[in-house]
Amino acid sequence: MDKKLLEVLACPVSHAGLEYNAEKNELICRVSKLAYPVREGIPVLLETEARELSGDEMTALEA
Repeated sequence: MDKKLLEVLACPVSHAGLEYNAEKNELICRVSKLAYPVREGIPVLLETEARELSGDEMTALEA
């Protein structure tokens, strides 16, 4: 994921910044606790396409 692109992308729900999770190919928002998929290199920033992060996933992000 291009670092410059990450600097300008924001969560459509909370408007907070996003982090790229290369292992799952997702953009993570810690504020709204949502993960947005990246399909064929294109971030899909739709709330309906996002999945909620589990408590375990949130704990792992904080570590």
